[in-house]
Amino acid sequence: MISLTPKVMGSSLVTVLRFLLLIIAALALIEFVLYTLFHRRPKNLLFGLLALAVTIALILTFVRIVWPSQGLDMVRKVLIGVALVLADVGLYRMLSVPRKSTVGLAYLLLAPSLIGISALVLYPFVYNVFLAFTNMGMTTIRTYTFSIQNGLANFRSVFTGVVAHDATFWQVLGRSILWTGINVVCHLAGGMGLALLLNRNLRFKGIYRTLLVFPWAIPQTIACMSLRNEFNYQYGFVNSLVRSVGLTAIPWLTKMPWAFVAVIISNVWLGIPFMMVTLLGGLQSISPEYYEAAEIDGASKWQQFRNVTIPLIKPVTTPSIILGTVWTFNALNVIYLITQGGPQEKTDILVSSLYKAAFEFYRYGFAAAFALVIFAFLLIFSVVYIKASGGLKAAYE
Repeated sequence: MISLTPKVMGSSLVTVLRFLLLIIAALALIEFVLYTLFHRRPKNLLFGLLALAVTIALILTFVRIVWPSQGLDMVRKVLIGVALVLADVGLYRMLSVPRKSTVGLAYLLLAPSLIGISALVLYPFVYNVFLAFTNMGMTTIRTYTFSIQNGLANFRSVFTGVVAHDATFWQVLGRSILWTGINVVCHLAGGMGLALLLNRNLRFKGIYRTLLVFPWAIPQTIACMSLRNEFNYQYGFVNSLVRSVGLTAIPWLTKMPWAFVAVIISNVWLGIPFMMVTLLGGLQSISPEYYEAAEIDGASKWQQFRNVTIPLIKPVTTPSIILGTVWTFNALNVIYLITQGGPQEKTDILVSSLYKAAFEFYRYGFAAAFALVIFAFLLIFSVVYIKASGGLKAAYE
């Protein structure tokens, strides 16, 4: 076991600093290359073709000779790659003249975020699509093959076979829809109620807001582990309250439907603050003049809420509902940390079954296809809801 000593901490700090410096240096090199490309142009067509030919030759040299070389370590390969890039940029500067660019600065500013998105989102997504068409698993991790037949077999298994141990896709899908629907409705109703209360003139409003945001501010892992203990059959706070009123203790985490009720209560408690904060911002953006005009017309409080509040906060509620639905549909932490999908996979939803398929049963190709199916469901829901609600019309009209 490694003990945490000043020497170990110092070594770890040096490693982190080196990694950060490497990232900064890579971004600076990319920015330098982009600046040269956007703010300089070849002197003529011949010089432009020459610069392009040299760039292609240097890329082929690095990919086919330098990178596969067994006699060079990783540091030397990277240094040679940087030297080739600098040499190519230097040649291009010799063959080019300055020019004014109206988009150069914009691309320079967008480059770091585009690189980050490509590395953290686009590449994993493309690799997941690749895995979905392979037969990769525990026994074939070094000998897997890529083919259309493998992909079709994986997608067929998602819809016709079991997705984890015993549960089928359709069983887990129905439970996921029920889980998502109940949670989103409770989040929206609870968040709206609290937002309406906090939008009024109250004493100590700041204290109330701080207390109500606590469930959202606490790291979800800590909150879920605490809630699991609160639902403990023998020592949990919830059963202590149940016993105090003369009722029999409830097996919250070991029997259905109580286990499903427990995770729903936990996720509702965790999700209401986000919806409350979002809706409160929308309510505070509504001008009081609308309500004054409605009162002059004789509208009741309910009519003001239905005809003034709801339409005017639709640009806020639409993305909030979409985000809430996606987050709830993918709420692996709550399910896995509180019930681990038990008892007997009865509280599993699609993402928890996906986690088990990938990291407990090691069906990597199947899990990748399963992930694409979940992505397709959420994408279709988002598009249909946006079209049906019209909540984002103000954004593109």
